[in-house]
Amino acid sequence: MSDLQEINQHIHDRISSLKLLLDLSLADLPQKKMKKVGQEIFALDRLLEEFEKCVDHQRDQLKSMKELEESVKKDLEDVTHLKNNIPAHMPKREGPAQGCDPMIRQSETAVTQQQQQPVKKSSRSFIREMDFITVAEFDGIPQYMRGGVSYDQLNAAVQSINTAVTAKYKILHQSVKTLNNQSRKLQQRFKEQDTKDTKGQFFVVEEDIRDFTQVKVDKRFQKIFIMLRHCGRLREVRGGGLTRYMLL
Repeated sequence: MSDLQEINQHIHDRISSLKLLLDLSLADLPQKKMKKVGQEIFALDRLLEEFEKCVDHQRDQLKSMKELEESVKKDLEDVTHLKNNIPAHMPKREGPAQGCDPMIRQSETAVTQQQQQPVKKSSRSFIREMDFITVAEFDGIPQYMRGGVSYDQLNAAVQSINTAVTAKYKILHQSVKTLNNQSRKLQQRFKEQDTKDTKGQFFVVEEDIRDFTQVKVDKRFQKIFIMLRHCGRLREVRGGGLTRYMLL
């Protein structure tokens, strides 16, 4: 913008100078002065051309700035929408969504079971957590199976199960000497509930969820277990009058 103002001022000065020369030309000026007037007119014509080029350049810049403004405005709207619609639970699983297809889940579960190995002593501090359900997975759950459970409620249940798993295995990983009487009883109960099918894996029973969370394990929560099993997040291991929900 400063370039345009400078050219405009320069042209204004030239025109003023030319007017002055023309006024003086009313008198009988020598040929040399008339030649000066011609040079001023020629220079003014050149300046007008430069002025037009500068105006065109400024017009193009203004157009580009308006397009940029529209683009930034659109990006701002998108970012604001994302900010106002962040899910309460962010899925951590990478790769394509499972879609909850039975054949795919059967294949993936088999691979997962092959990959799972008993937890070594060197990794006693590691505690597995269940991945949150993605929107695509939730949409793949049959409507009759969902009942009145929403996407947020399902992932809130996942968080509660993870809380129970973490609390349980923190106690299991501790030395008996460091535990109080209540925790020792819990640790003994956890060990008694372990079977050859769950050895080295992470699982909880309904009592663990009641003990370590504020969740009420009722018929509605039983539906959630079914949905999580459908999406390949856990499998049930029964025995001794208990249902063990093992994380996959």
